[in-house]
Amino acid sequence: MSAEISQRELRNDSGRIMRAVIEGETFIVTRNGEPIGELSPLRRHRFVRAEAAIELFRTAPAIDFERLRRDLDGIAGQTITPRA
Repeated sequence: MSAEISQRELRNDSGRIMRAVIEGETFIVTRNGEPIGELSPLRRHRFVRAEAAIELFRTAPAIDFERLRRDLDGIAGQTITPRA
């Protein structure tokens, strides 16, 4: 759920609001009580321990490199096309 903040609050308390955005909060900015925009984080960084990632991929299916190469060749082709 997004918190509503006024344009004046954003101007006067921008430091606190930016820290909250960094922590993942989203705000709806209002002017004269009307919503005019949304302030939200671009992305959330999620770190996974290396051991957890290794365990997760341990059960992944094996890659057939020959099939992968054929698929990529079929999509990309090998012809050189000059840029316009």
